[in-house]
Amino acid sequence: MSLLPRSAEEFSSAEFWEKFFKKRGEKAFEWYGDYNSLCGLVHRYIKVPDQVLVVGCGNSELSEQLYDVGYKHLTNIDISETVVTHMNQRNVERRPGLTFQQVDATKTPYEDGSFQAALDKGTLDAMASEEEGSLARNMLTEVCRVLSVGGRYVCVTLAQESVIRLAVEHFVQQGWAVRLHCLQEERGKEEDSFALPVFVLVCTKFRQPMPSPLLEMCVGEDGAPARLSQVAELLSAVREHQAYAVLRKRLRTGTDACSNLSLTLCHITTGLPRYTLTVQDCPPAAKMPRSNQFAIFIVPQGSETAWLYSSIEGRRQLAASANFRRLVIVAMHRNQEYTDMQAVQSELSPMVMDLAPPGMPANQRPGLAGGGQQGLSELSGEYCVENVRGEDGELYRRLVFLSNTALVQSESRLVPSNTASGNKKKNKKKVKQTVAPSCTSSLLVDSGFLCYEIASNVPLDGPVSVLLVGLGGGGLPQFLRDFVPNVCVEVVELDPVVLEVAKEWFGFRPDDRLTVTLGDGLERITALQEEGAHLFDVIMFDVDNKDSSVGMSCPPAAFVETPILQKVRSLLTPRGVFTLNLVCRDSVLRKTVLERVSAVFPTILSRNIEGEVNEVLLCSPGEKEMSDAARILPSLKQAGQSLQVALSSDKSGSSRRPHINISELLKDMKIE
Repeated sequence: MSLLPRSAEEFSSAEFWEKFFKKRGEKAFEWYGDYNSLCGLVHRYIKVPDQVLVVGCGNSELSEQLYDVGYKHLTNIDISETVVTHMNQRNVERRPGLTFQQVDATKTPYEDGSFQAALDKGTLDAMASEEEGSLARNMLTEVCRVLSVGGRYVCVTLAQESVIRLAVEHFVQQGWAVRLHCLQEERGKEEDSFALPVFVLVCTKFRQPMPSPLLEMCVGEDGAPARLSQVAELLSAVREHQAYAVLRKRLRTGTDACSNLSLTLCHITTGLPRYTLTVQDCPPAAKMPRSNQFAIFIVPQGSETAWLYSSIEGRRQLAASANFRRLVIVAMHRNQEYTDMQAVQSELSPMVMDLAPPGMPANQRPGLAGGGQQGLSELSGEYCVENVRGEDGELYRRLVFLSNTALVQSESRLVPSNTASGNKKKNKKKVKQTVAPSCTSSLLVDSGFLCYEIASNVPLDGPVSVLLVGLGGGGLPQFLRDFVPNVCVEVVELDPVVLEVAKEWFGFRPDDRLTVTLGDGLERITALQEEGAHLFDVIMFDVDNKDSSVGMSCPPAAFVETPILQKVRSLLTPRGVFTLNLVCRDSVLRKTVLERVSAVFPTILSRNIEGEVNEVLLCSPGEKEMSDAARILPSLKQAGQSLQVALSSDKSGSSRRPHINISELLKDMKIE
């Protein structure tokens, strides 16, 4: 650090550079990049036969390397006698045609138009650090004089605003064309580099001055030039690139679960915002797989204002549920057009690795939201049926509505079929509904029915009637039909498309013991209550909320209004149970819902799903009926796990369900 100046003005001091190079000795000073990082643009704008003036050459190896690849007409000048003497001695034998001269760049002895190119690596930045910038203006005036028509001034700079403004305004006034390249730092070198990016300013001299400014901005060596109309626009673009580089360095060198960094990506032509990226880190978790380093979550267009995506707490919960070290949440803007999800992924791919956490291998790519079988419902919007690999290594099929991608509607384990012979699709997968660890159906089954059996002391081999609002993939009602003797299930589903998806993708098959009523669940409950002829042993609400502006994903707010809850209570048998799948991230709203439910149902048992935001409320209209259930509730988790093991042990792939006697299972668990 002792070699760096104590104040910016020292950069323009000849005494500073004389002292600097004496201390530096023979070690080359490649402050703004070496030949390998700059050669692409240098070769593009400076031709081998050109007479080249290298301004402020220092002891950089750039001129030597250019000479070695064929540039034999280099005139290197520097204000430091020490560095000029050293560079001449270093090259006298190996490069006899490469000479270095002690010359003040503001007053050179060369004739007008004697060079086709001037190469400057950091000299402009050093001279412009002088308070009034007069030295830099004098140097630029001298460059303009010694360059011929068609000649180019190629300047490598950090583009500090005062420096780049001075240079650009100078050349615009001279009627030159101005192009600025922002070089992108090679990933993996952030810790050893400046936070600010390196720019290459290329100014071209015309025979007749340009009548209006010709300003262009390019990203990288080969990026397409974007035409700008004013110097202020160019300066604004520079600031945006610098801010992004600082952010990128911060992200690539550390993680912070408490930070909430975001940036906006604009359309290269119109300049309008196109994507907003928010980076959310998670603290290290014991259960996080080592491969879960980095993922990109694309918010469905139109859902940007949803609580889960627009609030700090919502994004933290989303990142925690995704279980990745870093999650980048991408929001699309309403005034932009997007072809499809694949096009969005392709557009984001070139830059997403800039946001990867430190230590992530360069060849490892982040996960991107999207894929699977997609469709559209007039009632529910876009949906996606996707096959995913669970933490247990098993393959699962999921149903997700894109209006609320944080909520998995249904999940079923895929089991290879052994009856594929004779099938045209020999690799076809057949859905076998099981109680998956991440599926809320597991909790609804083992908590709802096991608790009901314990509370009522009535074996489940007697008649049991169930009303379920919300079909999803149909896993829960099929489970009840297949494994609970003498049960009759009525499912109420609003969306006919959901019923077709359940049949086509999840193997849902209704029959006389499992019926589906298409219609509004609230209207069906009202109609049943008015009829007054039918009572249910169990009523379940497992329906998602389409209004994503509130922090409750399940159920819709209307389903937990007091009049509806009172109707549900009136439809239950004396020992009936109301089961509510509640997904509420807003703690204030959750408290309100619980108060409303408890006002109708005096006894409520709540059980959370491990690793999920879901909780299931088991509600009884009486106080005595569930007192025993409260005592044994901790054992229900173990019972549910045993039930899952019993189901999963059948690996045959047969469509025939093994019979599970739940009463016997409870006895084995010693729950009485």
